Amino acid sequence: MAHLFSPLELSSPQGALRLENRIVVAPMCQYSSIDGHANDWHLAHWTNLLNSGAGLFIIEATAVTPEGRITPNCLGIWDDARASSIESHLERSRKLAPHVPVCIQLAHAGRKASSAIPWKGGQLLPVGEGLDGGWETWGPSPIPQLATERSPHELDAANLQRIVAGFAKAGQYAQKMGIEAVELHAAHGYLLHQFLSPISNHRVDQYGGSFENRIRFLLEVFAEVRTSFKGALGVRISATDWVEGGWTPQETADLSLVLKNAGANFVHISSGGVSPNQKIALGPNYQVPFAQLAKEKSDLTTIAVGLITEPKQADEIIQKGEADLVALARAFLYKPRWGWEAAAALNGKVQASSKYWRCLPRDAQHIFEIKGMGMR
Repeated sequence: MAHLFSPLELSSPQGALRLENRIVVAPMCQYSSIDGHANDWHLAHWTNLLNSGAGLFIIEATAVTPEGRITPNCLGIWDDARASSIESHLERSRKLAPHVPVCIQLAHAGRKASSAIPWKGGQLLPVGEGLDGGWETWGPSPIPQLATERSPHELDAANLQRIVAGFAKAGQYAQKMGIEAVELHAAHGYLLHQFLSPISNHRVDQYGGSFENRIRFLLEVFAEVRTSFKGALGVRISATDWVEGGWTPQETADLSLVLKNAGANFVHISSGGVSPNQKIALGPNYQVPFAQLAKEKSDLTTIAVGLITEPKQADEIIQKGEADLVALARAFLYKPRWGWEAAAALNGKVQASSKYWRCLPRDAQHIFEIKGMGMR
């Protein structure tokens, strides 16, 4: 069997979570919510990706407070109504697909909130009324993402605790709706990453300056979510800001070890997003060395992501021990059955709804293991 199609278990306080393979559908913002609610777009999108052949599906960045949304069209989980909309659509979606563990990414956009959706420019929206209007933003320091944008408000103690409570409450919602894993979004220039990076964090209190101070807010959030959510819990980290004087791969590795000691079950290693001055060295596997560094330092289950597009390429990452799982995002939008194609290429097996069993070409019949009316 290909290494990519070997099972893996994530430990958690409520027991081991078994993944049937090492393929992860990375979280992808859909910008399709109305006032934070899930809707039929999410039902179709989630059902499609639960039938992708992946071993784990991660729901897009989901805001824990209203002002934490990246755009007015982003998903939210800050109250009973928004959580209920996710729960009902996810429950329906899971009935239309084989059992695949689900993770939800909990997020706060910080100074990158209140932005237009990407196909309308993606820039900071002016403060306005209505569902499509912008709002005041918050960050660790009053430093805007772009010099031309208004500055965020610096978070004081009361608002820091309000956001921590929002993450904790979101963890409770995830626990209640039977979601198996939670990922905290500390990457791509959003709030938790803003605290980590010296570029966006110029505080002089206990949350700024030293490495220990800059990771403090993330650890406070993590501790509260670890209390409220008993499934597998991990963190997505931008391993480098790709800017001199920014957050570094070594700090990411050190943070991964701290998170492991705090009870984390995995880290998901990406990069960039906090500065418009970033110079990213793009290429196949360009972020894999960062994942490997974190894995070697922490011995924590590690997800690699970033321009991993081919089955053999993904399999070699696992085979070489560079990461434990590989995540794909846009590749799954372009090829929603990427997991099936990988299984066909690597002699693996995947789960799929019985309605699809008869669709395979003759040279790929082996990828579905059918036993009676069931399947592995």
